[in-house]
Amino acid sequence: MEGIGKILLIVGGIIVILGLILIFSQHIPFLGKLPGDIVIKRDGFSFYFPIVTFLILSVLLTIIINVILHFLGR
Repeated sequence: MEGIGKILLIVGGIIVILGLILIFSQHIPFLGKLPGDIVIKRDGFSFYFPIVTFLILSVLLTIIINVILHFLGR
């Protein structure tokens, strides 16, 4: 049961961090506007795919999760 408790705390922490990112993402100037993000605007249509932003967030989350798991002794 102790292992499940640790996993629930980690998942809860990640959800809180993601929620804060979503709330404050408008105040981070570079988020979603990096070179390499795909933006297509046509008459009555716009398509936006922030691929570089996703890659950077993925690397950051991987590092954070690995540090957390390291300190938990896994």
